[in-house]
Amino acid sequence: MNCRDACGACCIAPSITSPIPGMPHGKPANVPCVQLGEDMRCKIFGQPERPAFCAGLQPSLEMCGQNRSQAITWLSELETLTAPGSKAGRRPEEEA
Repeated sequence: MNCRDACGACCIAPSITSPIPGMPHGKPANVPCVQLGEDMRCKIFGQPERPAFCAGLQPSLEMCGQNRSQAITWLSELETLTAPGSKAGRRPEEEA
């Protein structure tokens, strides 16, 4: 599957904790990456300075959904579920 034109959801919704050119401390969730171009494509795609996290995100029907709005929603939910301190995936005895 290829990226959807003019989407950029994966460059906006997730937080990135590793340095990005122009964002040495990474980026918070729901903030567009400075490397997201006006065409909503990554300006450093395929370049060595692109964070490994970004390279690891591969477009899929599950992640991208049917439109940009669905992609942002899915990625935002994943961000919430995987945030430090999230109770997602914990067993009840771990919450005590």
